[in-house]
Amino acid sequence: MIPPARTSDQRKHDTLHRLDHDVDTWVSTADPDEGTPYLVPLSFLWDGTTVLIATPADSPTGRNLRATGRVRLGLGPTRDVVLIEGAAEPLTAAELPEGVGDAFAAKTGFDPRELTTPYLYFRVTPRRIQAWREVNELKGRDLMRDGAWLG
Repeated sequence: MIPPARTSDQRKHDTLHRLDHDVDTWVSTADPDEGTPYLVPLSFLWDGTTVLIATPADSPTGRNLRATGRVRLGLGPTRDVVLIEGAAEPLTAAELPEGVGDAFAAKTGFDPRELTTPYLYFRVTPRRIQAWREVNELKGRDLMRDGAWLG
């Protein structure tokens, strides 16, 4: 039995809870020349406005994000999904605001600053957020458009 559709306010609340408490997200990028998609799971930190991820600078994800600045994130299971389309800004560890690297490491259990492989952080600013569980939530699944929360 399909549960009743959530209100937009409840979906936003659930989405913010997932952003605060989940540790990993699927990160989707595309090669700028051939459009080849690339999907990888990465840990993240939500600061209330942006999502911070880290990946090796020379990985396909790192190259794609530097080239296009475009990303799509997927959180949760397929029957309770949050999709985020955003603009990604590269940051070195030295460019992170004070305490952010430590917060990322504490939440994710992973500290790229301790590795010998060169990593970049990417600050993702959401432009569009969608959330739904079942077909009865497809209508109204947009929670954010053009970087502004709806409703």
